[in-house]
Amino acid sequence: MELDLSTVEACLSGPKRPHDRVTFSTMKKDFNDCMTNDVGFKGFGLTGEETKKSVKFMHEGKEYDFNQGTLVIAAITSCTNTSNPDVMLQAGMLAKNAVAKGLKVAPYIKCSLSPGSHVVTEYFNEAGVTEPLNELGFSTAGYGCMTCIGNSGDIPEAVQDAIIDNDMIASAVLSGNRNFEGRVHPHTRANYLASPPLVIAYALAGTVDIDFETTPLGQDQDGKDVFLSEIWPSRNEVQAVTEGSIKPKMFRDVYNNILKGSQMWQDLEAPAGKLYDWDDDSTYIHNPPFFQSTEAGLKPIADVKGAHCLLNMGDSITTDHISPAGKIAKNSPAARFLADAGIDAKDFNSYGSRRGNDQVMARGTFANVRLINKMVDQVGPTTIHVPSGKEMAIFDAANEYKNAGIDSIILAGREYGSGSSRDWAAKGPYLQGVKAVIAQSYERIHRSNLLGMGILPMQFKEGENADTFGLTGSEKFNIDINGGNLTVAQDIDVTTDCGKSFTVTCRIDTDPEVAYFQNGGILHYVLRKLM
Repeated sequence: MELDLSTVEACLSGPKRPHDRVTFSTMKKDFNDCMTNDVGFKGFGLTGEETKKSVKFMHEGKEYDFNQGTLVIAAITSCTNTSNPDVMLQAGMLAKNAVAKGLKVAPYIKCSLSPGSHVVTEYFNEAGVTEPLNELGFSTAGYGCMTCIGNSGDIPEAVQDAIIDNDMIASAVLSGNRNFEGRVHPHTRANYLASPPLVIAYALAGTVDIDFETTPLGQDQDGKDVFLSEIWPSRNEVQAVTEGSIKPKMFRDVYNNILKGSQMWQDLEAPAGKLYDWDDDSTYIHNPPFFQSTEAGLKPIADVKGAHCLLNMGDSITTDHISPAGKIAKNSPAARFLADAGIDAKDFNSYGSRRGNDQVMARGTFANVRLINKMVDQVGPTTIHVPSGKEMAIFDAANEYKNAGIDSIILAGREYGSGSSRDWAAKGPYLQGVKAVIAQSYERIHRSNLLGMGILPMQFKEGENADTFGLTGSEKFNIDINGGNLTVAQDIDVTTDCGKSFTVTCRIDTDPEVAYFQNGGILHYVLRKLM
């Protein structure tokens, strides 16, 4: 295989998926195209006039303009991109050169640095780039997952109000791994993945709507325009700093002590004994209900009868749509639960931090603010409770069905469950009472996880989907599961109360998965094996 290095271009990905590559040189054009494209993975559906919208807001006593594409989050983060010393030091050197020219990052932009290892701090200090990074706002906030999984925290209230009140497209640029809708921040609609030095570049520019070749980053102390090309460290410069800053001793010293943890970790009081002492009042760790109904013997799996559709969704519903990891919205079912438990809104934290509590995570399932459900008109985490015709939070509708003893199913398009292999994306629907998913195709791991929780994944035949059969989600669905005695990839007939019927493929792909499903999921299967 041959690779012509002259054809390699710097690139980003976005604005809504990590596999939508954008070359650095065409970034401005791509963003402008996305603004007017139909709503989708590469479109926001604005009119030509809306693309020019500009509003003003106040921050720390100064007035600023907010345009489409204005940057509000810039983060050097994630366990992968921050493990490359070359690009990390290049980012630090770019920051140093920018500070030397008198360039600044707008104070309302949320900047952060969260490397995956303490070693980064060591070689940043050795290279003399820590201070300029701090000066631009990229202070070390911690080590590990942060903005990449939605843990960036709040943006300034005035900025958030400007976005919400005027329906503006705010942007984020981060060196993370994922940028699915609603993941990075609920109010950044355009999220781009980039290298650490490009994160610095866009933070200085303050927007993704920029051509760095023709537009300066700002002015130096003498009022002269400064372009990115003037302060971008060369490959030789980066290599020289890397060779002079990276020392084996740094890695030995950090990793020799890695199992000790921080002083805070060492000071934790840990109870003795083999069994965990559950605290029913804890909102962080709760005894889950997965085994409460497990009996030694197998019982036939009940057919799905008269099931209502909880959600009718399109393509590329990700695990971030299904089980968001970010901030818990103040008006969500999870927030209501926490408030009833006496937790102040400022301490709601994120779904990722409360993943040990099934009561929070069940309420957070399908709580993504960018979720598109065809059963309702607006984007967000609501659906129609079919028997009453009322629109309500998805958890509330699921709870109504469960309390009434009514099964529920989900309709979806292609690539259902793509993205992170998040276990709660299967556990959450299980706790909401979902019995089956009918999709056009599945992400491999999520399909397996659904079966692991006893949810039956079924697939429309090639060329067919919910729209093909005129399904709206208002129907009642019947699925004959034959007591769980299914075979690999067998056909199953689905009937409805309105006379529509169709055949789907059962996506139980292996013989062991047949056994998992007959046991009600892999958790019950393993427990019975242990018994």
